[in-house]
Amino acid sequence: MTQPDQPIPSFDRQLELTDIPNIDLYMDQVIQLFERTFQETTRTEGETILTKTMINNYAKKKLFFPVTNKKYTKNHLILISLIYQLKGTFSINDIKTILTDLNTGVTEQTIDLENFYQSYLDTTEANLTAFEEQQTPTDDLDHLEQLQLILSLAHMSNLYRRAAERLIDGLEK
Repeated sequence: MTQPDQPIPSFDRQLELTDIPNIDLYMDQVIQLFERTFQETTRTEGETILTKTMINNYAKKKLFFPVTNKKYTKNHLILISLIYQLKGTFSINDIKTILTDLNTGVTEQTIDLENFYQSYLDTTEANLTAFEEQQTPTDDLDHLEQLQLILSLAHMSNLYRRAAERLIDGLEK
């Protein structure tokens, strides 16, 4: 339970295009940007959001196109943001499948990643609004009612994840 003097974590926060500087960033700057952006969505204080090891692993697994001169472009930051959103639900291999065509389109300049990402942000905003409208007040629930709600939310999460996995499987074919 959240203590009265602690802020309530936000359900959602996205890296907005306006949050991304118009200059390329070094890895430490990328980590700082992600820490500032996503800190309010963490469950516990001090929770790790992004580390050098994580970024290096994403690069080794080719989840985003190669970095030049150890600097990350706006497109890299967008892709890392998408990876951050996906990693809580999907395996690294699934994320690679999801992002392969996007990476190819960016490197071949057939996809405008900023427009794609803005469309994604618009969708997440609509999803958040729908989610907030469906939320039931939880202040008056007893323990068993809270348990029922937890189980229900977990079930819905599993249904959505399985639906997404079927789409991913379709991408692999």
